[in-house]
Amino acid sequence: MNGWADSRVLHASGFLTQKFDLVGEAFAENFADGLELGASFAAIVEGELVVDIRGGFTDRAWEHAWSEETLAGIYSSGKAILALLIAHEAANGRLDYDSPVAEYWPEFAAKGKGQITVAQALSHQAGLCGFPDEMPPQDWLDWGAITDRLAAMTPLWAPGTANGYHPQIFGFLAGELLRRATGRSAGDLIRDFGLQIFCGMSSSEIARAAFMPKPPKAPDLGELNEFTKVAFLKPWSAAARVDREAWMAAEIPASNIHANARSLASILQPFVNGGRWDGGSYLTQEAIDSALKERCRGDDLVLPFELSWSAGLMRNINGHFGPNKKAYGHAGFGGSCVVIDPERKLTAAYVMNKMSPFLVGDPRALRLIDALYERLDS
Repeated sequence: MNGWADSRVLHASGFLTQKFDLVGEAFAENFADGLELGASFAAIVEGELVVDIRGGFTDRAWEHAWSEETLAGIYSSGKAILALLIAHEAANGRLDYDSPVAEYWPEFAAKGKGQITVAQALSHQAGLCGFPDEMPPQDWLDWGAITDRLAAMTPLWAPGTANGYHPQIFGFLAGELLRRATGRSAGDLIRDFGLQIFCGMSSSEIARAAFMPKPPKAPDLGELNEFTKVAFLKPWSAAARVDREAWMAAEIPASNIHANARSLASILQPFVNGGRWDGGSYLTQEAIDSALKERCRGDDLVLPFELSWSAGLMRNINGHFGPNKKAYGHAGFGGSCVVIDPERKLTAAYVMNKMSPFLVGDPRALRLIDALYERLDS
């Protein structure tokens, strides 16, 4: 391992193996081009941590250095973690992708939702991209209020007929399935890993979280339709009128998980290493195959892309997660992303605090991922 530093990155730290020096170059170029405030990138290849670099600042005043202890909001990149947790329950026989959600959550069967399967819910086919009726936006911090509303909701399109991204509700679907299967919340299950990843933070963890400057402009959502508006643009489409600490302390699993890059790359390793975690078996191969198989493909009703979904992960048909079209990933609002490549036995994660308007395929992340693969193939 080589200690890493670059004069173009203030407070640069971490390490990378010599083979992956080009990743450090790409990271520094992002800073030199004025694209970053603070950031971190990590990659694990065939079980070896080959890149773990960071630099810049955690605050708007440029006073506090980004460190190993820094946590960043990863927004929808956290959906990949939920996909892993669901796969674990499938491996243990407590959930089945092809069974109805209502088998585990009987109240969910109301209003024509009785036949929506776990796999359909996790591949954004349930017709539940957001709540069409006005509600207090503070309710997103109240788990019971949201799950009760969700159980009573009528789908916005016929379930199973199309995919339409569920930005917030995905986390409550996955989280309530986990709670029904295990009796525990997603945040509690994540803490079991002992990593620097949190959904529902203590005051000491909140103190380590980076300030996240908002993007300079809104993301391009393409031609707006009612599904897009419900998912993203209503005043109640996401938590609002709450203070930062209350939002970070709540569990909103699809959008308020916080992590560092090394932990984020680490937690996803069972998808690429035969299901192992901490010396034991976490996933079976059958569960991995079920989690990663294509569940739907088509023009998304909410996002302006053709997408291919597994049970919670984007299949890399658009190259949003690097050059290997057989890889998987997820991106988060502002630029974070994870890459899961079973073929190359690779996981990687990029986290940052200077948010961009890219919905997926942020050029900063792609610069790093492309450099990683270039060295991987050299």
